[in-house]
Amino acid sequence: MRRFGLFLMFVFLSVLFLFPLYALFIGSLKPSRELFRFGFNLKWQLDVMGFQNYLSIFQGQGSAKYYFTWYGNSLLITFLYTVLSLLLSSMVGYALAVYKFVGRHLIFLLVLVLMILPIEIIILPLYQLMIDLKLINTIWGVILPFVVAPLPIFFFRQYALGLPKDFMDAGRMDGCSEYRIFFRIMMPLMLPAYGAIAILQALNSWNNFLWPLIVLRTTDKFTLPIALATLLTPYGNNYDVLIAGSVLAILPILILFVMFQRYFIEGLTAGAVKG
Repeated sequence: MRRFGLFLMFVFLSVLFLFPLYALFIGSLKPSRELFRFGFNLKWQLDVMGFQNYLSIFQGQGSAKYYFTWYGNSLLITFLYTVLSLLLSSMVGYALAVYKFVGRHLIFLLVLVLMILPIEIIILPLYQLMIDLKLINTIWGVILPFVVAPLPIFFFRQYALGLPKDFMDAGRMDGCSEYRIFFRIMMPLMLPAYGAIAILQALNSWNNFLWPLIVLRTTDKFTLPIALATLLTPYGNNYDVLIAGSVLAILPILILFVMFQRYFIEGLTAGAVKG
């Protein structure tokens, strides 16, 4: 009875969390005039519902002219940001966990301070830095300031503290360099941590709005969150493109989570308690 009760509770929570997605999908099948008249509702109005909103996006009509350019920008930025963040943050966290050097505790303390520091405090200095480096209105201006983030460093450090050090000693006895030990021996052992952080970092980059809004200037460089927000203006609201585009924007993160969910769960449950 206890297991059955837990099953019912999780089914209820799943339905509750999927409800907004269901409402969003129903809204994407309706023309904007129906949304203006009745707002979001769960009625299946088959006489007015259809895939015209999606056809407008795929055909590049009206406000959806640059949709797939925005989509490609978001995919490229998310891919580069996630890969670089995983590589660099894991190396920093691994070094803080396994090597003993002067100042490592101070560095880790600074990482913890950065975790609680609001981004709004450092936006102006970062913006000035991007101007000095001539990275305004470029994808690297969006990626580089946050590519080595405090949360992945903390997570990788905690996970690396629980890794067996005997593998490192065995690698050194075989003549492996420290870089080879990391890439060939220790990195495969950290796959659950990589899977968990990959989802979190990709989600953070895909949904990032504030910093790309500050750095990017031209329409062809916009990411999806910025571009979809521009569809709502005082002169007219393109809800048909906005809602259908939002449904399509969910797909990459959904696919990523399905691919890495096993590593995500394992990484959170194992890495969170080691060390």
